[in-house]
Amino acid sequence: MTSVLGRRALNRATLERQLLLRRHDLPVTGVVEHLVGMQAQTTHSWYTGLWSRIEGFRPEHASDLLAGRELVRVALMRSTIHLVTAGDCLALRPVVQPAMDRDLYANSTMRPAPGLDVATVVAAARELLDERPRTTAELGALLHERFPKGRPTPLAYAVRNLAPLVQVPPRGIWGASGQARHATAETWLGRPLDPAPSVERTILRYLGAFGPATVKDVQTWSGLTRLGEVIDGLRPRLVTFRDERGQELYDLPDAPRPGEDVPAPPRFLYDFDNLLLSHADRSRVLTEACARTRSHVKNGFVPGTVLLDGFTAANWKISRGKEGAVLDIWPFAALSRRDAEAVAEEGARLLGFAADARAHDVRILPPLGE
Repeated sequence: MTSVLGRRALNRATLERQLLLRRHDLPVTGVVEHLVGMQAQTTHSWYTGLWSRIEGFRPEHASDLLAGRELVRVALMRSTIHLVTAGDCLALRPVVQPAMDRDLYANSTMRPAPGLDVATVVAAARELLDERPRTTAELGALLHERFPKGRPTPLAYAVRNLAPLVQVPPRGIWGASGQARHATAETWLGRPLDPAPSVERTILRYLGAFGPATVKDVQTWSGLTRLGEVIDGLRPRLVTFRDERGQELYDLPDAPRPGEDVPAPPRFLYDFDNLLLSHADRSRVLTEACARTRSHVKNGFVPGTVLLDGFTAANWKISRGKEGAVLDIWPFAALSRRDAEAVAEEGARLLGFAADARAHDVRILPPLGE
């Protein structure tokens, strides 16, 4: 009989894989590789994701790796920018190419103009990017000169989806700014893409970082489709469970599955933390109150999220001014005194990391909706 894993059991297993039950004394590259990348379309918020997972993490620990080309930011899973190791950039980019293709041709405003030889466009773009890193606007304008049938923005978007483009520093460097300029991964890293990319190996790594999981979960994370047959082929290497809804869950035999009563300390997640985005059924972490706030985003602002006892319990935001920095926390429901103190203590540590200011203040505001 297949064992059933309840919501709390799934929660603790996932938090353990995500390195969020305790901070770990691990190198940044080891953590990023274990997590199979971190969503990083914002320039800096993902640093908080590393801080929440690594003991003694400082921004320069990641910035130096970006500058040294050991880490890169590149469009990968779900066609979004991810922070990955150089090796994973070369290994994972070919795996997700079908999703990148689908994203390009599903976008009616960005798909290539009819009759345009896209392969020739990409080849021309590679030459331009190999001369020097360029912004999307620069690349689009130069391509439009050569291919007047295509509009600048769709031309650049096609290249972004059909070639592995990394965003080069200073973009993404903590405390620095600069336009998003792109280079091809092969030129930036000095190595070719993996000639034998493996969907199977990628799925196994996903389970190690996000499992136990359903087929739909894997597809949600990767952006790939029709993975049922692939996972069926992996069954001899996996163990299976059922969730409380009867859905089949797949996992690695030796992966950690701690008890549901294992303590889960407060953790501050950044706006696009993959923990919140990488399952079709996100109830293992997301509460209904949090899901509502994320579905009604205003002006493109996605708040950070606070985990309490392993589940989403509040939103957060840091505001900086001349007088210092303030961390505002909006609970979804009233917090007990003990929980409020624990959240405030972790919040103070976050301010010490993220805000170089003379004065810090943590404010726990009235629950949302009150």
